Amino acid sequence: MSRRTARRARARTPAALAVPAALALVFLALPLAGVVAHTPWRDLAGQLSSPAVVRALGLSLLVSGWALLLSLALGVPLAWLLARTDFPGKALVRSLVLLPMVLPPTVAGVALLRGFGRGGLLGGPLEAAGVTLPFSTAGAVVAAAFVAMPFLVISLEGALAGIHPRYEEAAATMGATLPQTLRYVTLPMATPALVAGGALCWARALGEFGATITFAGNLPGATQTLPLQVYLLLQQDPAAATSVSLLLLAVATAVLVVLRGRWLGHSR
Repeated sequence: MSRRTARRARARTPAALAVPAALALVFLALPLAGVVAHTPWRDLAGQLSSPAVVRALGLSLLVSGWALLLSLALGVPLAWLLARTDFPGKALVRSLVLLPMVLPPTVAGVALLRGFGRGGLLGGPLEAAGVTLPFSTAGAVVAAAFVAMPFLVISLEGALAGIHPRYEEAAATMGATLPQTLRYVTLPMATPALVAGGALCWARALGEFGATITFAGNLPGATQTLPLQVYLLLQQDPAAATSVSLLLLAVATAVLVVLRGRWLGHSR
């Protein structure tokens, strides 16, 4: 089969697939279009500049930024181990990494309480050290990192697995230590995946709701991030909730447009 024939074969879309595919697009796009259609554009600036929204936005940027740094500090070494080493229980570890992506958000919050709360597995030692995570800004950071880190790990692991080990072996033969090899050889080659995974991690942390409200609460100025502010506004001022939702939608869309498929390892 010639290349032209192959391209024509790929270009033809079977009607049996086109109809449900179109319905799927409508199903995904309709709620988003509803946010845009019902946004009170005349009041948008005033609603987004209200003190409560500005405070929640600032806190969201703070929490998501720290969550990204925590994810980088812990997720990069984990991604390297998963991509470069074989050890017993590796499949279980990878499943554990992916688990926060599929857990119900409230279940993730309960799990955090049972792990890091005062009565949790690590709650006693943390309290003895003077660290209290539940219902604190630090707790909001932990909740955001817990659900967002998998996006960074799986993106970077895939890129690291695609880099031939001979580059790292060559650096080792020249006397480079493992940290030096990671810093000067491996990570620069995986930079696009690291940036893509980091951007997705940050966006997910910015939009985190369920685990945060369960583990950290909804305290203005401390844990009330922008998604929690949307939940509060939805009960008091639905129009303002729509405006803030549009802001979060725009941020998420911008991240995906900038990445343009890099998270999946391809772009058009």
